[in-house]
Amino acid sequence: MAILNICKTAGLKLKMFSELVMFSHTLFSLPFAIISMVWAAGGWPSGHVMIWGLIALIGARNGANAFNRLADRTFDEQNPRTAHRHLPQRLLAEKEVVVFVIVNYAIFIVASGMLNLLCLILSPVAIVLISTYSYTKRFTFLSHLYLGFVIASAPIGAWFAVTGNIAFTPFVIGTVVMLWIAGFDIIYGTQDIDFDRRHGLWSIPSFFGLENALRIAKGLHFIMIMLLLFLYLWRDLGWMYLVGIGIATLLLMTEHKIIKPSNRKLMKVASYNLNQVISIVILLCTLIDFFYVS
Repeated sequence: MAILNICKTAGLKLKMFSELVMFSHTLFSLPFAIISMVWAAGGWPSGHVMIWGLIALIGARNGANAFNRLADRTFDEQNPRTAHRHLPQRLLAEKEVVVFVIVNYAIFIVASGMLNLLCLILSPVAIVLISTYSYTKRFTFLSHLYLGFVIASAPIGAWFAVTGNIAFTPFVIGTVVMLWIAGFDIIYGTQDIDFDRRHGLWSIPSFFGLENALRIAKGLHFIMIMLLLFLYLWRDLGWMYLVGIGIATLLLMTEHKIIKPSNRKLMKVASYNLNQVISIVILLCTLIDFFYVS
């Protein structure tokens, strides 16, 4: 019975940590990291690279998301939209989350070292970048772009993991991810315009207003699609890749059409659910194009 209770407690803690770091949101960065790996390797990379690359990605994002929860815990307590989260509700202790952050960053560094020297050397830089995002909303409305920049490190790092070299293509993929993430993070941020203004937090919606913020989000997503088309020409890709871009464009148009900041459920669909589908569609169409069409 004691062992059963320990297993139940451990399972509950694991579930809460998974919710804390929004593990399902790995779908934002992972598909583009896989694309980057495949293009870098000219096919599927070795199992060694795939496994350690995936471990590095998970360690980095879990550590960064947990760190962000720690940094924002005071604001989360005061915001009705986020007051239900684990730290404001004392479902997880701060010390537990600190240990979780340290362990995941350590995993990231070890996994980076298992990949190659370049990844190992850059791992501390990556940790600084992904951790400092948590504080950008205190002093700049460009925090959305910085978040996108941080998540863009996934496909860039994936390329480095395969080749150990710096190249042009991964930075274009990274820019695509940055603009895409920033665009839907702006949409998500429209829910907190009044809260951000009252508490002196910077965001594009609170600084420029609702309508202008949505225009900026549309503009970022338009440039994102243009860069995806640039990759089509740059890498001489096939028609199936274009199909994926076409579907992604329709989904982005739907996302912008259904925005309604007062409807939290609808905003979750616009900001998260549709974008998870977008990344999967682009991944599948790109892989089919690479292995079976081009």
